[in-house]
Amino acid sequence: MCSKARTPASRPIRRARRVGRSRRPGSSKAYRRGPQAAASSDRGGALSHIPVFWVLVVSVLAPLLGEIPIGFKVPVVVLEVLLGIVIGPHVLGLAHAEGFVLQMFTFGMAATLLMAGMELDFGAIKGPPLVLAAGGWTLSVAIGVAAAGVMHVIPQVDAPMMMVLALCTTGLGVLVPILRDGGQIESPFGRLLIAAGTMGEVAPIVAMSVLLSTQYSSLKEAGFLLIFLGIVGAAIVAGLRARPPRLVAMLNRHMHSSTQMPVRISLLLLGIMLLLAQQFGFESLLGAFAAGMVVGQVTRGPEGKTLREKLETVSFAWFYPFFFVGTGIKFDVAALARDTTTMLLVPAFAVLFLLVRGAPVYLYRGRLGKGQALPFALSSAVPSLSIVVVISEIGTRTRLMSPDVTAALIGAALLCVLLFPTISGALQSRAEVKN
Repeated sequence: MCSKARTPASRPIRRARRVGRSRRPGSSKAYRRGPQAAASSDRGGALSHIPVFWVLVVSVLAPLLGEIPIGFKVPVVVLEVLLGIVIGPHVLGLAHAEGFVLQMFTFGMAATLLMAGMELDFGAIKGPPLVLAAGGWTLSVAIGVAAAGVMHVIPQVDAPMMMVLALCTTGLGVLVPILRDGGQIESPFGRLLIAAGTMGEVAPIVAMSVLLSTQYSSLKEAGFLLIFLGIVGAAIVAGLRARPPRLVAMLNRHMHSSTQMPVRISLLLLGIMLLLAQQFGFESLLGAFAAGMVVGQVTRGPEGKTLREKLETVSFAWFYPFFFVGTGIKFDVAALARDTTTMLLVPAFAVLFLLVRGAPVYLYRGRLGKGQALPFALSSAVPSLSIVVVISEIGTRTRLMSPDVTAALIGAALLCVLLFPTISGALQSRAEVKN
């Protein structure tokens, strides 16, 4: 089957580092570099470290603010995004999405998918959780198709498939640290949410890689997907079974040395999976999640606890802040306020995110405890920022979605990330007190 032609207007986004940095005039306003970016780049190399300093300040300030008793707990990732907006070019102008900060934003995005993949425990979510997750995502697609049909009447929105995929996402990378901080990662609620989040993260990435590809035909992409999944499966089997005593002893010896060999091997695996995904024409997000799956399965059990803790330390302490703070830095709040229609689309899209991913909670009515239905719906409706941004960029570059619409879509995704986890946590705390 002939490959699809690649044109400048339809060139897909293959690397996550391109996300949010479109050079084409009229690209998504909400993720453009701020108006002060050019001036910032001319200040000289001596001040190039200043934006990094402010990101590090926020990474410490956010958890401290989270400890302030205000009646409910605001997730740290939410505070990081909010503070990122504050220090960004459109408020205080202390940091800009360029240079090292932008590069680390890309690595942070990969780290969120890596950690999300590591939390995927097939033994814990197999059976009813996975079946419910698949059924829930299928129902979300059906609701999303209906919603996309209604939105099709909006001017300059001619990408129903893209809208459906964006609305059907769940930000597992956002939910994992929240569940971990709340001690719910191993609870029945947490396992159901991990399963739903996995489906809401992986299924849109796979569908996006196959359906929105212009590098190869859809049939070829489907074939490449099977090959890629086969490689991932082989890596998991090899890691679980091929454990020569001398190799295991060497890795254990280097676990606590300055080389940190097991950590380096895990990061190398991440790079290999990112490269493979790119070569097969998939989004790099799929490669990062696949690497997390391999590492997570191989390190499952007490013997892998030390390595997992080290990877969590690197990811949560270093990479995560650059992604979430960088998300706030890259967001242009003023762009939404400049146009009334765009501003009104933000709450409309936010409601659709909640409807599309929250409505399937009906399927879980026999599995959730008292007072957990609404928190579960809100948590499931937290969109995947990385996927929404990539889809928005593809829509803008192919001219199937106007910059105003993509700005509103990204703004709605951010609004959901800011509100839904906080409200969900407050509702769960209230339910626990009543029970």
